[in-house]
Amino acid sequence: MREKQQIPYKHIHMIAICGTGMAALAGLLKKAGHHVSGSDRAVYPPMSTLLEQNNIHCNQGFSEKHIHPQTDCVIIGNAVSKDNPEVIETIKRNLPYLSMAEAVEQFFLKNKQSLVVAGTHGKTTTASLLAAVLTSAGKDPGALIGGWVKNFDSNHRLGEGPHFVIEGDEYDTAFFDKGPKFLHYRPSHAILTSIEFDHADIFEDLAGIQNAFKKFTHLIPPEGILLASTGYAAINPVILGAPCRVERYCTELDHTPPSDTEWLALNVRQNEAFMTFEISYRGKTLGTIKSPLMGRHNLNNSLAVIALTHHLGLTWDEIQKGILSFEGVKRRQEIAGTVDDIIVMDDFAHHPTAIQETLSALRLRYPSRRLWAVFEPRSATSRRHIFQAGFTQALQQADRVILADLFSPEKIPADLRLQPEKIISALNQKGTSALFCPKPDEIVQTLEEQAAPGDLICIMSSGSFDGIHKKLLAGLQKRSHRGQAAPKP
Repeated sequence: MREKQQIPYKHIHMIAICGTGMAALAGLLKKAGHHVSGSDRAVYPPMSTLLEQNNIHCNQGFSEKHIHPQTDCVIIGNAVSKDNPEVIETIKRNLPYLSMAEAVEQFFLKNKQSLVVAGTHGKTTTASLLAAVLTSAGKDPGALIGGWVKNFDSNHRLGEGPHFVIEGDEYDTAFFDKGPKFLHYRPSHAILTSIEFDHADIFEDLAGIQNAFKKFTHLIPPEGILLASTGYAAINPVILGAPCRVERYCTELDHTPPSDTEWLALNVRQNEAFMTFEISYRGKTLGTIKSPLMGRHNLNNSLAVIALTHHLGLTWDEIQKGILSFEGVKRRQEIAGTVDDIIVMDDFAHHPTAIQETLSALRLRYPSRRLWAVFEPRSATSRRHIFQAGFTQALQQADRVILADLFSPEKIPADLRLQPEKIISALNQKGTSALFCPKPDEIVQTLEEQAAPGDLICIMSSGSFDGIHKKLLAGLQKRSHRGQAAPKP
């Protein structure tokens, strides 16, 4: 096994620096006083912008020449293979190298209370909300999050306070470390939002995922706290035998709460601006919370944050102020623009459960709008037929559905690929109007022809989707300027 290096590195080179986590780590390292350089094949906003703002040079492509002679440590992204020319040069020169997760552990977690948010769904929003509430309360936390937090206009904070908030990713760490990233994050306390089957490219089945999460929960020390949702049966065996204190949380929108549920969200009310709900802890009402977030899943995310920050000593006023101040995360139910009372929304959902929760939340907040669901199967798992039925069920939440073709379908074996046409056929048979438009430009043209005032178009993809949001808004603007009559919904 490769020994972990313990060197006070100063000149750090990062291979595949433009990944969300890698770019955030680069910003943290720069703010901590290190000289940072990097390289990547695809360099584009917002990560390229983050690097520019931090005066971090990024080389285009990979070459052994990119590793400066004075480099004394290399950080290798998890998508990088061992035959990458910069990896070969690193090993040839016998330079110390770390994975992203190892670097976070070494540089930023040793003298902090690590607050790790883990789970199949909701990690990014929950971690962002936790960091925002602690920041609002003056606790100045560090943070590294897999999304762009609007409160910070960034995906990271250095912070000088005692806490470090980190999104705990179950995906593998590097070509030289196939264990999950979150096993490196030294959790002092943790939130476990959900467990479902995902990442079919690295996990064989649900049991494999549960085994990874069980290892994670057993890292929390006896003095720590684990807040675990009751909404996923797969969590129950994972938390058995955890050495720390475990508290369960649940909302009245989920199901009948188990008798041992400590934290409850009750009397939930939702309008287009806010969600309000009461918080009960061990049968005692603590007060009412007003939140700008929407939907059952965000109610759960908020409840977990409220529970953890309560245990961290924040007052009720500090918690309420922090929740209310949360501006959200880019690409999580983010309104990209509005034209002629047509809302175009961008969302990262790519798992059937996430899609269903997103669309249900939009139904709750915008009950009078016609809801379009536009989905691109892009992630490694969503491109596989394992969720063929799941996507069909989830997309039924919408009034109209448009499905794009798989992103890079050739990377998935033909007999394992998702079949969008079959989903479209099933939806139409079930009474949901659905279309298959393989390319983004076809989708834009269809929506220009059919979208009407009062519609909400939710575009869901785990990637850039060829800039479809801007293209659609521009097309709707042109239609409006032409004075072309919008179709009736």
